Order: sequence, then C-alpha cells, then structure tokens
Amino acid sequence: MPRGLNKVMIIGHLGRDPELRYTPSGRPVVSFSVATARTWTSSEGNRREETEWFNVVAWGNLAEICKTHLSKGQQVYVEGRLQTRGWEDDDGTRHYRTELVADEMILLGNRHNDFGSTDNPDEEFPF
Repeated sequence: MPRGLNKVMIIGHLGRDPELRYTPSGRPVVSFSVATARTWTSSEGNRREETEWFNVVAWGNLAEICKTHLSKGQQVYVEGRLQTRGWEDDDGTRHYRTELVADEMILLGNRHNDFGSTDNPDEEFPF
C-alpha cells in the first residue's frame, strides 16, 4: 500500500482549559478545544469571518505539559494528525468524533490570556 500523509497544523485560541485524565494503565491524556478563524472578502465586497473548532487530544508528557501551561483564551500552535473514533452510547446510538491528535504544541504570545486577565475563569471567550 502506498504511503499517505496525515498532518495537521493549526494556530488558534483555546476555547476551554485543558482536561487531564489518566487511562486505567496510568497513561495521561489531555483534551481541549482550539478555535481558528479565517477572514475573506466576498464577491460583493463584504468582509466575512468563519471560526472552525478543533478537538485536540495529547498523550503522555505532552498531555501533562499542556495541562500545566495552557489555559482558556491562550494562543497556541498545535501539530499532529486527524483521527476519527466511534463509539456507541447506552441507547445504542453510534457517535463519531474527529480529533487532532497532537504530537507538538507551542505556546504563542504570553502565558496570560491574550484577551485579558486570567483571573476571572468565568470570562466569556470572544468567539
């Protein structure tokens, strides 16, 4: 089978604080969401903006680093691969979720929320 390529690079802002869990074997895994925005001018000359949300998952040491250093609103670069997983709920309904499985993360900007102070965890995200 020929080789393929599954590589994703995004720059955006965290929509929520990272949530750290541990597998039954003790392996750390973190999840968080990242919003990316793109702007363009329509054929009518109107400026348009669209936000795309990515569900991000990181494992091992990277998971612990993300939990320690990231918080809602921060700008971040994430690199990894897309993976879709499926599961069935208690009612027998099949669900699917596509996630960016991160293998690299770089904190951009400062360590504080780029949209203001991180002192207020209930502050609204501007997207």
